[in-house]
Amino acid sequence: MKLVFTALALSLSISLLGQQNCACCSEQHRQFDFWLGKWEVFNPAGKKVGENTITQVQGKCVLQEDWVSNQTGTSYNYYDPNDSTWNQLYLDNQGTILALKGKFEDHKMILWSDKVKGQNGEYRNRIIWQLLPDGSVSQKWDIVALNGQVISVAFDGIYRKKK
Repeated sequence: MKLVFTALALSLSISLLGQQNCACCSEQHRQFDFWLGKWEVFNPAGKKVGENTITQVQGKCVLQEDWVSNQTGTSYNYYDPNDSTWNQLYLDNQGTILALKGKFEDHKMILWSDKVKGQNGEYRNRIIWQLLPDGSVSQKWDIVALNGQVISVAFDGIYRKKK
């Protein structure tokens, strides 16, 4: 009987340990997984503008982006259960630092920067990622005036899985 109790206790402990080791396994943590993979990125005219690799790191708690074109950049993307938001920190070899925060809604990941002071006034960055029916992913980076009007498009790309 003592052996059965010990085996049961050990089995329960291992089961609980397995659950504790998956801190980022919620449905919310998986909302951006459609972006995972090795991609070729094209502009709307069909010209290849770069390559991007998105991987899970830190026990699947973070998506790491590694962008390569005529410049390189890395971003770290994570879900914060404290405020139910997705966050991105992007850094590149040109000195760009971009911090974004937002949510997954209407089948789109929509992230915003805080206000930025530019030469022509204040604005916010908005980047939208969306999984398309053919398995590709669209990414559009808009520069948006504080009144909500799109001032310009900083980037418009279609991600296609590398073969």
